[in-house]
Amino acid sequence: MKKPVSRHLLPALSLVIGACIVSASALAAEAERPRLIAVSGQGEVQAEPDQAIVTLGVESRKPRLEDARTEVTRTVEAVLKLTRDLKIDQKYVRATRISVQPEYNWDTNAKERNLIGYFVSRQVEVDLRDLDKLGTLLEKSTDLGVNQLGDPRLESSKRRELERSALAKAVDDARLNAEAVAKAAGARLGAARTISASSGYVPVPVMSRMKSMAMADSAGAAESYQSGQMTFNGNVQIEYDLIVSAQ
Repeated sequence: MKKPVSRHLLPALSLVIGACIVSASALAAEAERPRLIAVSGQGEVQAEPDQAIVTLGVESRKPRLEDARTEVTRTVEAVLKLTRDLKIDQKYVRATRISVQPEYNWDTNAKERNLIGYFVSRQVEVDLRDLDKLGTLLEKSTDLGVNQLGDPRLESSKRRELERSALAKAVDDARLNAEAVAKAAGARLGAARTISASSGYVPVPVMSRMKSMAMADSAGAAESYQSGQMTFNGNVQIEYDLIVSAQ
């Protein structure tokens, strides 16, 4: 007949059994935990811009509001006519609302401000789809009275398609990186588990103006504009399954 287990030994036996269960559970969890490899990838695509966002600003300061407003309105109407003469689709041309701001100076002796005139401004924004017309548009606009002219912002009508191409290259780059690491570790690459991606583009540098000697000698010749290429970037972070061969 077996002797009953002493009550004093029961807690110790419980601890041993519990430790075995915990150890077995940990081993099982370790065995079930997926082996992963996380890598990044980059892709780049270049393309020439095929459109430009042009902002043509007109500003006037006059003692009388009507004089300033008349000058700005006249110039804007002339610029709008220029866009029609250049056969620019009018759905890509937009004139902003006129802005009026009274201007004052401070009379120290009287301790009051005095109205000295008005500042009036307005802009014409053109989404130019034919870059061959860019030089003519800019130069003739300044001749008409445009006095606020920033650098054109160059764009591509295929921007989304080009960004997707850059992302596809980034995915290929990430897989090559993962395969190289897996091979070095004596393993194989499995399926992709998670992917995060982002894309964008680097703005084209300020356009360089180029005029040949022949053009310089001819009066009224429009200046030509040369732009660099746009660079579209794709970046991805991917986790792959790592398949380790059984020993």
